[in-house]
Amino acid sequence: MLGMKVVPFNARIEAQIEDAIASLGQRPSPIGPQPLQRGNTGLLVLPGAITRGFRERIIELAARGGLPAIYPYRYFVTSGGLMSYGVDTADAFRHAAVYADRILKGEKPADIPVEQATKFELIINQKAAKALGLEVPSTLLSMADELIG
Repeated sequence: MLGMKVVPFNARIEAQIEDAIASLGQRPSPIGPQPLQRGNTGLLVLPGAITRGFRERIIELAARGGLPAIYPYRYFVTSGGLMSYGVDTADAFRHAAVYADRILKGEKPADIPVEQATKFELIINQKAAKALGLEVPSTLLSMADELIG
């Protein structure tokens, strides 16, 4: 699995978030006894009320710790995060409006099929990458829907 080890954590309060992010550099390497180095450590932030509520703090802690991080939504990147890959929320809201319209016109919600998101977006903050000392490959830059900074 590419020499990667997933280290999941649940954090509900700010102190737990701080501890979890700070501990990333202290875990044993999946390929030997040495501690993880910045070059093989990163942070994947999943969507949720907690991560949304502590967005600014998570971005700050990741930057301070030199951790490349990928976030679920564009607004993490516009707030200073490195990159996001996730559902295009504007497109999802447009689809929600279509559903609301159908219901208001009398269609039963149970009769409307559930749809999964089909439009995703990759946003990259080049200023954040530079601050982390990262060179984003041109192939990834060319795939981005938006480049910031």
